[in-house]
Amino acid sequence: MVGRLLVFGRRFLAAYLVVLLVLLALENSLIFPGPRYPEGYWNGLPPGVEDVYFSSADKVRLHGWYREHPQARGVALYAHGNGENVSNLGEVLELLHERDQLTVLVFDYRGYGRSEGSPNGPGVIADGRAAHQWLAEKAGVAPAEIIVMGRSLGGAIACDLAALHQSKGLIVERSFTSMPDTAAWHYPWLPVRWVMRTQLDSRSRIEEYRGPLLQTHGDADQVVPYFLGEQLFAACPSKDKNFITDARTGHNDAYSSTYLQAQADFLRRITTPSKEPPTTKN
Repeated sequence: MVGRLLVFGRRFLAAYLVVLLVLLALENSLIFPGPRYPEGYWNGLPPGVEDVYFSSADKVRLHGWYREHPQARGVALYAHGNGENVSNLGEVLELLHERDQLTVLVFDYRGYGRSEGSPNGPGVIADGRAAHQWLAEKAGVAPAEIIVMGRSLGGAIACDLAALHQSKGLIVERSFTSMPDTAAWHYPWLPVRWVMRTQLDSRSRIEEYRGPLLQTHGDADQVVPYFLGEQLFAACPSKDKNFITDARTGHNDAYSSTYLQAQADFLRRITTPSKEPPTTKN
């Protein structure tokens, strides 16, 4: 009997180690599925959008879509989720440009869309910083004047930038406290907190941000659990922050009209009308 238990224990331990090693080997591909070009919706550029290229600090060439507003109230950088590329963001660009009168850059991390390289945690953070620097120079604004927005994975990039520059505004959509926290919820039987290479520690970054924050999360999210969104929000020391719960909403469901109105109100409040007179035609 004891011998059988020992054999079973050894087999169980071996199987456990195999699963752990496989997950570790696949870590980057699981976190960064990286839909590359031509995957996506690349049937021509959306109206008014410019293809742009710039380089990250380690010389990886990155791609983005830039849309300038002639009477911009502000400038925004949007960081997308891990299963998207810029070709999915035409409606985001349109909304921020038309509704909010913003000049906007959306961009792809390394290994996504038309960007070169392979994605990893430090790399996508560096890519966000490179995109932010490019946008500040292109739009002719101070880095702190850029509103940073991020969805899911992009929330980690947005939190990093907001902490780094004390941004004019931060919008976080359905994002996490850290990647190990998220993985531990999905795999509670694995020691992911001790072995994961990818950290993306948004909690420690948002703890350093004191500017205006708007955050939303769906209470039926099965990808990034709702309580992680609550914890991220609680970690921000800002006195100007608002959390919108999208009821009965999952990670990839449409945003509620309540949140979209709150987003519009937030952006209207933290931006100012352009001092440039509108162009007229005779």
